[in-house]
Amino acid sequence: MSTTLYVSNLPLSATAEVLATRFCKFGDVVSVALEPVARANRRGALVEMATSSAAYKAIAALNLSDLDGRLISVFLALTSAHKVA
Repeated sequence: MSTTLYVSNLPLSATAEVLATRFCKFGDVVSVALEPVARANRRGALVEMATSSAAYKAIAALNLSDLDGRLISVFLALTSAHKVA
């Protein structure tokens, strides 16, 4: 089952290709979707990893790592399947 991650504090220079390349080191990347609107010269993205194991490896390795001079945050995305009623 795939697992979606949210990546925040991305620089405006970040592209889907850059993120896919960085995240594929930890497993198969299913999709990357950048937020369409930048806020305060930064934006976020959703990165869907093929397995939860790959997602947790990516979090461990990439959370608070540098991307073009910014420390990015990587964590599990809250999806409708995870929402509490």
